[in-house]
Amino acid sequence: MADTVITNTPPNQGDNSAAGWIVAFIILLAVVVGGFVLYRNGAFRGAAPAPAGTTNVNVTVPNPITPAPSGTTQ
Repeated sequence: MADTVITNTPPNQGDNSAAGWIVAFIILLAVVVGGFVLYRNGAFRGAAPAPAGTTNVNVTVPNPITPAPSGTTQ
């Protein structure tokens, strides 16, 4: 009868989630730094108003007040 040889390999000790955490940290750091750079360059500000000397706004607004009814109806 033949001898049976059983080889029991140990689990891989170097396999952990540290690489995943490093990638997540780098992505988070890139988002934070990118947002800070955009903020410092004025990307989140509204449009600048026109200079006061050249601003000319001409509009026609209808009169919203209508004559009130006389109050006496017959």
